[in-house]
Amino acid sequence: MSKLAEIDTKKLPEHIAIIMDGNGRWAKKQGFKRISGHKRGTRAVRETVETCAEIGIKNLTLYAFSTENWRRPKLEVKTLMELLVSSLRKELKTMMDNDIRLTTIGRQDLLPASVQKELKEVISKTQNNKRMNLVLALSYGGREELVKATKSICQLVQKNSLKIEDINEDILQKHLYTQNLPDVDLMIRTGGEERISNFLLWQIAYAELYFLKTLWPDFTKDHLIEAIKNYQNRERRFGKISEQL
Repeated sequence: MSKLAEIDTKKLPEHIAIIMDGNGRWAKKQGFKRISGHKRGTRAVRETVETCAEIGIKNLTLYAFSTENWRRPKLEVKTLMELLVSSLRKELKTMMDNDIRLTTIGRQDLLPASVQKELKEVISKTQNNKRMNLVLALSYGGREELVKATKSICQLVQKNSLKIEDINEDILQKHLYTQNLPDVDLMIRTGGEERISNFLLWQIAYAELYFLKTLWPDFTKDHLIEAIKNYQNRERRFGKISEQL
């Protein structure tokens, strides 16, 4: 029996977010340079995206490059940007074949012009795809997102377009990068670390967190299925008690 058959299709998470950690450590263990781990990690990305689409996941957000990642050695950042461009070109056919729409969140204005150009092209070509939203968090930081949203709301107040007493969660949500996405149901982090690392701080308020030691390049379809099964076995109470569910 296929492992996919073990998943309850009526209890699927609507939005999965993944911190893809462990590329550098994977490369070091193999005796390779760090970039080799990032290149190998693209295989895991492809398999994860295709599996999510096959299962019926509607929204998948991948933490591809954080605001903190700009602090890495310049050569590594340059190589990562080049890898991103080549990956987008290679995976466009996969996205089209699987009816996947690509969007991004984060400070895209900080990305190299070549990356911005490739992103714009792929986003445009996939904009009418409807099976799944694939969101790449690029030059993204949760705190930066909240600061940006706060500034936008303050500007509305200054223009008398919004009253302070009318500010609520819905208003803040509308000013986030993820304004058109549902909150995260399941957040997965590979690599053995058990922290959030400034990722979707607002959106994971009620998410189920799933940590595993597997390094990202070794993450497979079976690992994803196990994470979803684990999610489905949890009782999500949202502040209530079991008897109220």
